[in-house]
Amino acid sequence: MAYELKQHLKLSQQLIMTPQLQQAIRLLQLSSLELSDLLQQEINENPVLDEQVDTSDTERDDAAELPTAEQEGSESPATAEAAPEFDWQEYFRQSTPRTIAYDAEDREEFEPIITKKTSLEDHLTWQLHLHPFTELEMKIGEHIIGNLNTDGYLQVTVEELCRDCGAEPSQVEAMLEKIKRFDPVGVASRTLQECLLVQADMLPGDQRLVKKMLLHHMANLEGRRYQVIARELKVPLDAVVEASHIISNMEPRPGRAFSDNETVYITPDIYVYKINDEWVVVLNEDGQPKLRINAFYKKALADPDLFPPKTRDYIQDKLRSALWLIKSIYHRQTTIVKVMKSIIKFQREFFDYGAGYLKPLVLRDVAEDIGMHESNVSRVTTNKYVHTPHGVFELKYFFNSGLLSDNGESIASESVKNKIRELLQQEDPRKPRSDQEIADLLKSQGINIARRTVTKYREMIGILSSSKRRKHF
Repeated sequence: MAYELKQHLKLSQQLIMTPQLQQAIRLLQLSSLELSDLLQQEINENPVLDEQVDTSDTERDDAAELPTAEQEGSESPATAEAAPEFDWQEYFRQSTPRTIAYDAEDREEFEPIITKKTSLEDHLTWQLHLHPFTELEMKIGEHIIGNLNTDGYLQVTVEELCRDCGAEPSQVEAMLEKIKRFDPVGVASRTLQECLLVQADMLPGDQRLVKKMLLHHMANLEGRRYQVIARELKVPLDAVVEASHIISNMEPRPGRAFSDNETVYITPDIYVYKINDEWVVVLNEDGQPKLRINAFYKKALADPDLFPPKTRDYIQDKLRSALWLIKSIYHRQTTIVKVMKSIIKFQREFFDYGAGYLKPLVLRDVAEDIGMHESNVSRVTTNKYVHTPHGVFELKYFFNSGLLSDNGESIASESVKNKIRELLQQEDPRKPRSDQEIADLLKSQGINIARRTVTKYREMIGILSSSKRRKHF
């Protein structure tokens, strides 16, 4: 059988991820703060784009503003990709200047005064230099302080400190005992037991029972088995409860007060307001640069003799890039608004009454409702937050699985977690409810749920077991 080469014509369709489409997809998953940074970067890199600092009334009347997200009928970036080449000559012959602006209310912002927080290492080093230590003791102390973790515990062994400082173990241990009594008390300890024992030594009065409990009954303390401790130590139960109360007020993490963890403030991407019994969606565009096309480059393309062909090609390429950026931003706005309106449609009772009325919802429901692919809905709901009358929530919060009730209706898992939280807040601290009791109470409310599911949800919302929640004082 002979082989030969032949040419054939074949028609096929394939999806090509153009740079413009990639840009539109990337903008979808950005939060409002990330979008502001991206726009500022584009303004710095693209000479055609300008930031409009002040928009007077005359400029507002003459400007062709970017359509708001609530307007319908705009073509998506994918549709614009298939459109013919844009006629820039006709574009600049129009008498109306083309200015792209975000019509957002200017709000006064107060920037916080940034100060450096004293670190645990600086605080201990300052105390170290207040004492008349020898040169070797100072060296050992600096090595100890430099090997503490964020909780204030020592991360190296005595042998390693001896090797690094050229000291004897007794010298290192003596220095450790001195530093452990620095502020905060218990710092540089190697175990939790050692840390609490140092704090017990610094307490006034007779703390022998406290020390015995820390030395011999750490496991019983953790399990709140006070009767066992009282029986083995042969002391009254009231004395054990009082001693455990003292231990509970000690600091298990001495370095906590000097932690570098800063409070994270969330800026909502969307605001939802109720006006005349209707929920209105408003995008948060505060802080986003107002875009306009530079007038100089508009004149450059309007006059064919002003620049050579290569320069004109470069300017036209940058203008095309600016136009795609503007279209992608508009596509992002319309998509976010559509998704949020669809969420309100499915979760209307949540917005009206609160978290207890949250319903089961999946990405496919919203995607089918607005005629969009699930992947785009997933991108829109990633790292974005909405401000509601009930608090600030991530958009992913509204998507959760459900459980069947006795009447056949589905109940969202987040709603069940909220009910579990409410039941635990109402319990008697001396007799906390077990997971089985919680499951029985939920069944009495028509929610069929297994004990192991209650345990799973309780752990997800960060609540301890009943034995660890029990309080004797």
